[in-house]
Amino acid sequence: MRADNGAGGATNNEPELSDSLKTFGAVLKALRDEARLTQEQFAPLVQYSAAYIAKIEQGKRFPPRDLLDRSEEVLGAAAARVLTAAARSLTRKVGLASWFLQWAAIEEDAVSLFSYESSVIPGLLQPESYIRALFDRRLPPLAEEQFEHQVTARLERQRLLAERPNTTFSFIIEQALLERRMAGVEVTRTLIDHLLGAGRLRNVEIQAMPLIQEDHSGFEGPLSLAETTENRWVGYVEAHDSSMLITDPKAASAMLQRYGKMRSQALSHQATTSLLEQMRGAL
Repeated sequence: MRADNGAGGATNNEPELSDSLKTFGAVLKALRDEARLTQEQFAPLVQYSAAYIAKIEQGKRFPPRDLLDRSEEVLGAAAARVLTAAARSLTRKVGLASWFLQWAAIEEDAVSLFSYESSVIPGLLQPESYIRALFDRRLPPLAEEQFEHQVTARLERQRLLAERPNTTFSFIIEQALLERRMAGVEVTRTLIDHLLGAGRLRNVEIQAMPLIQEDHSGFEGPLSLAETTENRWVGYVEAHDSSMLITDPKAASAMLQRYGKMRSQALSHQATTSLLEQMRGAL
């Protein structure tokens, strides 16, 4: 399974963890206790559920950005400054597999990001229910803390789509991945809605590779490509808890040629949107 898309871990089956989430959670709890508020009292004041606040305090969920602003109104300006300082140590890379971190860093600064997937929906396009379904099926199973860390990391990475409006995102996915209905009809319905929403972003292009396509250049398997700020192309491939970063210009060029050919073979973005709407209506 894949760390960026599927439910993979590091080569030693351990994800890259950090104490930063636990530290932030402990600080939030201490400030909440100082204000003499229980989780049940504090949660509605910051417009979140008590269960969600509990997860954050346990270091199992990445705190939403608006939590800091809302906490200031409840806990006061001094407490908010302490919480903001604790938040500076947080990183969206918490929970990512150690061998994936190098590619994750490249992703965050990329000018263009391309991805072709034949086994699972790309990680940047997965809704939470689909992510959880994938991790539920991971073998060997994840411990609860690992599970939550990896779900959090996946969701945090997806901020790239909105936070980098000048980055071009291109995704080619096999139609079969949608036809499979991974985890059932409800998860598939949520997935299609999520894809339709992502596809409305001006910097995101999603193309489906038809079930029947006699001229298909993706037979060598999934691949990812990133254009760096120096306009240099870097490739990335994964398989069974291992990965390879391709920095050789000739090898990256060959991957880029294959990806370009697949873009011409897949349905257009508009045709893919129509296909998704039809599939959504048929569920």
